[in-house]
Amino acid sequence: MYKPRFNMKRPVLVFRQFGNKGYSLFACLGREVVCSVLSVSTLTYASAESVATDPIVTDSTATTTAREMMLEEVSVTGSRAPLTKGQAARMVTVLDRADIAQAPVQSINDLLKYAIGVDVRQRGPIGAQTDISIRGGTSEQIILLLNGINICDPQTGHNAMDLPVDLSDIVRIEVLEGPAGRIYGTSSLVGAINIVTDVRGKRNDRQLDIHAEGGSYGYGNVGGRFAVEGHSLSANYSRSDGWSRSKAGKLNTDFNGSKGFYQGQYEDETIKLNWHLGISDKGWGSSTFWASPKWQADEQYEHTTKLFSAIQGRTKLGQLHLNASLYWNQNRDRYEGYRGQAEKMKYNYNRTDVYGVSAGAYFDWSSSSLEKGRIRNRTAFGAELRNEDLVSGNLGEPLSQTHHINRTDRDYTLGVNRTNISGYLEHNILMDQVTVSAGLVAVKNTWSNMNMTVYPGIDISYRPTPHWKLHASYNTSLRMPSFTEMYYKLQGYNADPHLKPEEMQALEVGFTAHYSLFSIHSTLWHHHGSNMIDWIMDTSKGDEAEWQSVNHTTINSIGFETGVQLSISPYQLSINYGYIHQDKQQEANIVSQYALEYLRHKLVAKTQIQMTKRLSLGVNLRWQDRVGTYTDFDGLTHEYEPYSLIDTRLTWAQTTWKAYIEANNLLNTSYHDYGLVEQPGRWLIAGFSIHL
Repeated sequence: MYKPRFNMKRPVLVFRQFGNKGYSLFACLGREVVCSVLSVSTLTYASAESVATDPIVTDSTATTTAREMMLEEVSVTGSRAPLTKGQAARMVTVLDRADIAQAPVQSINDLLKYAIGVDVRQRGPIGAQTDISIRGGTSEQIILLLNGINICDPQTGHNAMDLPVDLSDIVRIEVLEGPAGRIYGTSSLVGAINIVTDVRGKRNDRQLDIHAEGGSYGYGNVGGRFAVEGHSLSANYSRSDGWSRSKAGKLNTDFNGSKGFYQGQYEDETIKLNWHLGISDKGWGSSTFWASPKWQADEQYEHTTKLFSAIQGRTKLGQLHLNASLYWNQNRDRYEGYRGQAEKMKYNYNRTDVYGVSAGAYFDWSSSSLEKGRIRNRTAFGAELRNEDLVSGNLGEPLSQTHHINRTDRDYTLGVNRTNISGYLEHNILMDQVTVSAGLVAVKNTWSNMNMTVYPGIDISYRPTPHWKLHASYNTSLRMPSFTEMYYKLQGYNADPHLKPEEMQALEVGFTAHYSLFSIHSTLWHHHGSNMIDWIMDTSKGDEAEWQSVNHTTINSIGFETGVQLSISPYQLSINYGYIHQDKQQEANIVSQYALEYLRHKLVAKTQIQMTKRLSLGVNLRWQDRVGTYTDFDGLTHEYEPYSLIDTRLTWAQTTWKAYIEANNLLNTSYHDYGLVEQPGRWLIAGFSIHL
């Protein structure tokens, strides 16, 4: 007779993936079942895939209609071919929706401050104007993607973060550190940031999100998002009076801007299509953002309008999986050296149009069995064409035919056009405990008659146990100079149109370990950069000193990153530290604007405390020590001083709404992070959001 044993613990059956076998359910009978899903906390590892890949792994021992559905994750690796998280060879940092909801931030720019390998240098907070760099690089040396579409502005990297998406649109932000040429092509010299959105509308269901907040310095923000099956639409408006005034007593760091984003999706058994259309329109007081000892303007202003459009598609059936994308991005920029005084200094007008098309495929072409497991081979190949066209009143070469500047009495008289053509080939060897991903990208750019150049890379991961992963990689990449670096020649700036492309080689080794209560990761890397581009100034020239764009021959960098995350209810704690050293020494009297001003030390500590069922408190600490100097209006040189900032958020959350108060720079720390630009003190904000 069967007798139940009430006081004995039954064996636990853990499901990490589900099969489509008819008998699978019977394995659960009489057992305690734990269904494992991907739970991503801040700075854990997942994917740099451009869009959520259909996580299907073809079983080559079965027919083409027999497939295993891997429910471990939706996208997993920084590679051309989709791989599951367990197979991934390249480590990627992920900030997911939970991180976005908990962090005391109002923009993507602010959120990226907590990624240990990312350097966020803001001339203005709340996303007014921000430079983003990775591992000691510059803002020009990373590639920025929206759902896998390259949205970099070839005019300048300074305005790259003028994004059309609201925080409520974002599913996750993926940061791939290190050269990514064979994955994302040009521009990805030291890394990539991919912002992933999703329609998320359920069948026969509607979703509505509304949020509003206000605070110090006349800050206000209101936005919302509406989603139905296959469609999502969001809009947002923000503004602030700014936190400083010019010598004449006028506000010079004010800003206001709006954005809108539409995303659609169609999917059936054979194909999946995604498309998006976005706009960002923003103006901000630029204070002393671009001032120099020779040109001491403190009432600058800038206005940008950006349009984003793309359509992507991929097939879902058959042995050969095809994917393609088509996109067009337009960036308009008006810069006022003296705000509202065109007669004193002509405004700079620029318009860039970027057109791109890409096509690729991957397939599993063989399978063999070993004594300890199975080997699969997955190969990906494809090509991309990207055209970058600039018309300007200040940048480029004389145009054969001028173009009128809308709503002005002026014409675009200068411009430049270049086309980048690339093709890639990648092969992945997949084993039970080992993944090897190797490939190359061949690149040719029409600018300066560049020859076809090949950039290879290889990633290897080894998983001795389900909890541990060791990884190593060697990757290379390049970056073409921006149009501003090549042609800007006004008010103390003198660009060189003959700059060479930057090139990078990188080695990386590291490990990750994940357990139920904690996880730990460490990475050691080395970058060897040649022809590195920077703006430098020789201060010994006094009033005649000017910024010049140059190639910095060779820079060698070595870095170390490590972190630990603990989760013991009701507390969550993470501590991450990064260190960088560069052997390129600054010459006497030479001031670097970007390349030699890097974060030698960065420490990020975060804690999330669930005080009651509804009330939670988040406290975030950042300590940064930057290498480099800056020159004030009196010609005196200053070193950057290390500083600490504490940001907090107290949240009361109900099922359909939440309210919060937060403080940025809680201790009212005074600091400089970008030369002459004064940073704001304590910034208090209160807000609420509703989800229906």
